Amino acid sequence: MNVVVDARWTRTDQHDGISRYGASLIEALHHLHPVTMLIHDERQLRLLPEGVPHLKVNSPFSPRELWLSRTLNRLGADVVFSPLQVIGGFRREYRLVLTLHDLIYYRHPEPPGFLPLPVRVAWRLYHKAFWPQRVMLNRADAVVTVSETTRKLIAEHRLTRRPVTVVHNAPSPMPEDIAADEPDAAAESAGGPRELVYMGSFMPYKNVETLVAGMALLPGYRLHLVSRIAPQREAELRAQLPPDADVVFWRGIGESDYQRLLGRASALVTASRDEGFGLPVIEAMNAGTPVVCSDLEIFHEVTGGHAEFFDPGSSKDFAAAVRRVEDPQARADLVAAARSQAAEFTWANSAERLLELMQDLALAR
Repeated sequence: MNVVVDARWTRTDQHDGISRYGASLIEALHHLHPVTMLIHDERQLRLLPEGVPHLKVNSPFSPRELWLSRTLNRLGADVVFSPLQVIGGFRREYRLVLTLHDLIYYRHPEPPGFLPLPVRVAWRLYHKAFWPQRVMLNRADAVVTVSETTRKLIAEHRLTRRPVTVVHNAPSPMPEDIAADEPDAAAESAGGPRELVYMGSFMPYKNVETLVAGMALLPGYRLHLVSRIAPQREAELRAQLPPDADVVFWRGIGESDYQRLLGRASALVTASRDEGFGLPVIEAMNAGTPVVCSDLEIFHEVTGGHAEFFDPGSSKDFAAAVRRVEDPQARADLVAAARSQAAEFTWANSAERLLELMQDLALAR
């Protein structure tokens, strides 16, 4: 079975959620079965696993995308997997698996800012109705999503006639030098502020404003906003900082620094109003850091209920949830249960499920 994975959504600088999902699945899948990656920029290889064969083709934004299937047919592909729901080409001779991560942008249609302007315009139009999504997904032979919550939403909105398989996100392995030294958060904080960590974008639905406002009720705490942020968005949030609030804008963070910060933090926090999975949540659980998060169905699914939940519209409720993990015994119990839950999410398990799906499709040809 000749398996091809579209890795053209891999970033060239630092992973986002979709980029990490694709790269991690490629690495785990290649241990089980040979894989060929599609790229469009040699710089993407820096964030992709070494030793996996690759083929450089057009950008997914190029007009040549319409004829991509010709290249894949010549390559002799049996099954092609895309970590998104878009891939070009007609008259394909291979089985196609597409991914729909979530339905967030139907409720929050603002597109990611890094996309070209024409693509952002098309993005908004695309998410005005469900029928374009149905057309895209029904072009495939099977659809993958990252959670049971999204799978239920796909069925609720009748987005596809194709079978839908859940292939979960998973945390990245913790670097060995960090895993060998797990500091106690309370001890680390003895001489300074208790630390809270937010990892994620600053798009409106992420609702970072509730976290910022809640810092007025959390003296003695420091909030780390570690992701990259546009200067204009940072200025908007700085204008909302309560007096004397201790908030640090990292404007991007390396993986090792992030893991060390997470390891000594009192909690990972998120006030998001919508999520498809919430990868930072499972990463925190895996690292032994308590999670304080919005009371959303997806977060209940991912955490198994082993988190402190709050109303994302209430900064007071957020602050109260943070206070609940101050008790050492309550914190220890929460961490132990969350780590057990996180152990269920591995890239190896997800790759096995994806490979089983692809094998079934190949046999049905």
